[in-house]
Amino acid sequence: MKKLSQRFLFITALAALLVGVSLVSVTEASHSWGNYHWSRSANPAALTVGDSVSSAWDGYLNAAIGDWNISSVVQLIKFPGLTNPKSCKPVSGRIEVCNSKYGNNGWLGLAQIWVSGPHIVQAVAKMNDTYFLKPYYNTPAWRQLVMCQEVAHDFGLDHQDEIFTNPNLGSCMDYTNNPSGPPSNEHPNTHDYEQLGIIYEHLDALLAASVATAGGSNGNGASNGSESHEWGNGIRRDSAGRANVYVRDLGNGKKVITHVLWVDSVEGK
Repeated sequence: MKKLSQRFLFITALAALLVGVSLVSVTEASHSWGNYHWSRSANPAALTVGDSVSSAWDGYLNAAIGDWNISSVVQLIKFPGLTNPKSCKPVSGRIEVCNSKYGNNGWLGLAQIWVSGPHIVQAVAKMNDTYFLKPYYNTPAWRQLVMCQEVAHDFGLDHQDEIFTNPNLGSCMDYTNNPSGPPSNEHPNTHDYEQLGIIYEHLDALLAASVATAGGSNGNGASNGSESHEWGNGIRRDSAGRANVYVRDLGNGKKVITHVLWVDSVEGK
C-alpha cells in the first residue's frame, strides 16, 4: 500500500510538472497584439516597408528587416520612403518607418496600425530623435532594440514582458533598461518566431479596402500623430502605470491602434 501511495504521489507530481512546463511554453509564446495581422493569400506574407529613416538609422532598419525575415511566415521588402519623416504619413498596404525630432513628449518609439476588423491595412513606426540624440539612448543597443520592436508591432507582435528592471529575455520584444544585456535584447528570439507562426498560421482572402482616415496628415487627428491626445483612449498600462496602448475608433469596425514605448530613465528625459 505504501509503495502504491508513493507511486501515486510521484505520478501526480510528474503530471503537475509537465502541465507547468506546458503552461510556461504557452505563456512565453503568447504575445500577439490583439490577434491583428496582415491578410495574406500565400505564405510567407510579403510586407512592404517604406524606408523613411535617415542614414543614421538605415543600418538598424536593415538589421531589423533581416532579423524578422528569418521567420518563415513574413517577408519584409524594403522600398524607398514616400513620406515626410516628421509627418510619417501612412501608405495603404505598407509599413512606413520614420525618424525625426518628434519632441520632448516622453516616448522613445511609437507604432501605429490601421485595422479593419482583425486585419492591418497600413502601419507606421516612429523613432523619436529628441531622445535618441541624448547620451543615454544614443547607443547602438537602444537604437536596435527600439527599431526591432516597433517594426514588429506593425505586423502584429506584442511584448513578451513589460518590466524594465527584471532579467533580459534575449528578445527585442522585452522591456529593459539594459538592452545590450547580457543577454542582448537587440534581436528576436525563438519565442518571437513561434508567435509569428501562430499569428500567421492561416491564410486570408486579400483585403482590398483601406481604412478611411479620420482627418489630419496621418488619419488620427491633426498634426503628425505624435501626441497622446491624438491617439484616442488608453486601454492598457505598462508596469509603471502609464497607458501604452491606445485605440481611436473610426467606426464600421475600423480603428487606429497606437503602441507607445515610453522613456524609462530620468537620464533620457
